[in-house]
Amino acid sequence: MRTFFPSESCKETQLNAFYPQAWLQVERGKLSKLSLHSSSSSIESLIKVPEPPILPYFKPVDYVEVLAQIHEELESCPAHERSNLYLLQFQVFRGLGEVKLMRRSLRSAWQKASIVHEKLIFGAWLKYEKQGEEIITDLLATCEKCAQEYGPVEIATQFPLDTGVDAGNPYDNCAADGKPISKHVTFKINDEDIICDREKISGLSAPFHAMLNGCFTESNREVIDLSENNLSPSGMRAIREFSNTGNLGEVSPDLLLEILIFANKFCCERLKDDCDRKLASLASTREDAVELMDYALEESCHILAASCLQTFLNDLPDCLSDHRVVDIFMHANREQRSIMVGHASFSLYCLLSEVFINLDPRSENTACFLERLVEFAETDRQRLFACHQLGCVRLLRKEYDEAKRLFEAAFNAGHIYSVVGLARLSQINGNKQWSYDKLTSVISTGVPLGWMYQERSLYCDANKKLADLEKATDLDPTLTYPYMYRAASLMRKQDVHAALAEINRILGFKLALECLELRFCFYLALEDYQAAICDIQAILTLSPDYRMFEGKAAASQLRTLVREHVSNWTTADCWIQLYDRWSSVDDIGSLSVIYQMLESDAAKGVLYFRQSLLLLRLNCPEAAMRSLQLARQHASSEHERLVYEGWILYDTGHCEEGLQKAEESIKIKRSFEAFFLKAYALADSSQDPSCSSTVISLLEDALKCPSDRLRKGQALNNLGSVYVDCGKLDLAADCYINALKIRHTRAHQGLARVHYLRNDKAAAYEEMTKLIEKARNNASAYEKRSEYGDRDLTKADLDMVTQLDPLRVYPYRYRAAVLMDSHKVDEAIAELSRAIAFKADLHLLHLRAAFHEHTNDVLGALRDCRAALSVDPNHQEMLELHSRVNSHEP
Repeated sequence: MRTFFPSESCKETQLNAFYPQAWLQVERGKLSKLSLHSSSSSIESLIKVPEPPILPYFKPVDYVEVLAQIHEELESCPAHERSNLYLLQFQVFRGLGEVKLMRRSLRSAWQKASIVHEKLIFGAWLKYEKQGEEIITDLLATCEKCAQEYGPVEIATQFPLDTGVDAGNPYDNCAADGKPISKHVTFKINDEDIICDREKISGLSAPFHAMLNGCFTESNREVIDLSENNLSPSGMRAIREFSNTGNLGEVSPDLLLEILIFANKFCCERLKDDCDRKLASLASTREDAVELMDYALEESCHILAASCLQTFLNDLPDCLSDHRVVDIFMHANREQRSIMVGHASFSLYCLLSEVFINLDPRSENTACFLERLVEFAETDRQRLFACHQLGCVRLLRKEYDEAKRLFEAAFNAGHIYSVVGLARLSQINGNKQWSYDKLTSVISTGVPLGWMYQERSLYCDANKKLADLEKATDLDPTLTYPYMYRAASLMRKQDVHAALAEINRILGFKLALECLELRFCFYLALEDYQAAICDIQAILTLSPDYRMFEGKAAASQLRTLVREHVSNWTTADCWIQLYDRWSSVDDIGSLSVIYQMLESDAAKGVLYFRQSLLLLRLNCPEAAMRSLQLARQHASSEHERLVYEGWILYDTGHCEEGLQKAEESIKIKRSFEAFFLKAYALADSSQDPSCSSTVISLLEDALKCPSDRLRKGQALNNLGSVYVDCGKLDLAADCYINALKIRHTRAHQGLARVHYLRNDKAAAYEEMTKLIEKARNNASAYEKRSEYGDRDLTKADLDMVTQLDPLRVYPYRYRAAVLMDSHKVDEAIAELSRAIAFKADLHLLHLRAAFHEHTNDVLGALRDCRAALSVDPNHQEMLELHSRVNSHEP
């Protein structure tokens, strides 16, 4: 979900319009002084930490248990329940912030859809989640491959043809009184007569059969007046054609609608089915779909309704700005929803509610659609999630009584996280003590989590607050608010070094925009404008439209103001700065330099490509893809454009197509990037060990082509890795040494591996120490060095890794394994559980499952196996362990 819910108190304290000039006075090139010698109120006005947002997500206390339950239900549930279970799994992963796993769950829901409506909903949802990635489909088409996912569904093929006989009895040529019946019947419509075959018309429906062959007066008539049935002569002639051939042929849309209404009135099911299918093919635009949906709902046309629904969903989010579309969804009654969406109402309104929340969480439409979501919930888990989400919206809209009722409903149903909403409401009502006591009760009666202590910290005095925030960080180091609060507190105390160290702790492993914004404010207060502009340029790289200070000022505007207080760099200066920062593994600094270089007349395609590499390293895949697309857009030649297209395809899992693009580029011009891409893609896609020689040849070709030292260092590093895999250690060492000569710092790691393979662990350890000393971001270097030290050094290095980047899972696994070897089972499991609490990682769950199996805790092992298979359903070792444990289940 792209929109977060800010805390209520933040909004209350800053209602006045915000103008950056008020505190960033630009006067003949000078900013107003905001040094630490300024009044504390000046610093206070600059450094504000909003309360943590209330997340409108499903956040179970024990997500492992919930994932395990979902997996267990998926193993035995009826087919029609699977998509809803995958939707619930999606909600769990969203609460954990696992974007890739969220999308995989949506894809599973789409693949396992039991009815066409679910196929439409989850296909549209996947398309909505991938907004901005439409280029991939176009690129695949140029490779003569179609994107297999989420395209338009042929609606009519998803519904069985109505081939049955509508009439209840065979035609017997005699009326009820035994008199012979004429073979033909004439239908009079206004002044026209349409002669029809009585038997054929009788076969259209039971009512027609009874009228023409039964005891009605019409049975003995040869002429029947149908003028009062809103049917034109053309319509009747088309019906006659259908009665003879079983097909309406080419009929205008208006005539189709006329015939549809007539067919529905006289229960002509086959005729109605044909109209339904033909009309469904016409619902290709929003205008058509709006008009036709009214007929579909009025005449119970399931195929047409599904086709109109597809048109609306494929037009998300734009169609929800059309009040006519909104009215259709908003006011559909139970019968109409059944026609429109089958039994998938909850899934549909879950999607629509999310789109509305992203558009405007405070809008009336958002609240109304969430009300419907609560209404359509079929299970307790669906209901508690919907109540919590609606409670968040009601709180934003300051509808406090209703918000309280909803949060209480969710909390009492088992969604403990909804206590956050209740606590904020109590604070708004002036009862902070109730909030504190309620959080204390939650902490003491269950498994304490980081967010619980974070929330409780909002309602206590300074000393207790800091203690709670330390505990919150210990339990969940990914929470940003504790770092921000501690850093701001230290800054207010004028402890600059400690304040920067604190905010840098989290920026070392989580590039959170709000943390970059706070550090930017610190640098402004210190009048360190060069550092300030570095951070704001990194912010704009990640989010070009980012607004700071709770949305009151555009980051681009603040950059313009600060820019006047730093010296301008020439192109040469920029390249020197980029080399320095790239060599010191300062990824944020490198991003900032590239942002500045993009303002010059330099080749932008190359710079956007470099930007994408940095963003991938910083684990920002969406921003990286945006940069790659910009690189393609600004490519200076066809062969360069093909390279960027190849990387776009490779990075989205289309390795063979990426390889194809590289080959097309090489045919036009031999270039470093084309050979590098081909080598990279080939090494990844080929299972043949003999391809190493080809990869080596390609990298050697790349190195013969012109390029800058940054990229040549990467190529030498990769070439060294291939030589190591082939056992050619001397050649590998040469590559790494040459890479280091041009300041490719990461080559220390490859050279350390060569030393290790030569049985010189001390040299390997020393080589990694050099990398640690040079690299600004060095958690991975400590982790790698841990392989080359003795047990005590290894433990120290891995403890440092966890301190620098608590999201890296290997240290937890290593420490747990050491504890298990020492027969400290409980401590080993606790070490893994510590990380699992905030990171859904397959390897952590796998190891904990193995520990449970070792201690004969079958239920614990089975739970972790099922949760791990929710993370990766195809992991072979996990499947084997699950099968083994499952066979021992009592």
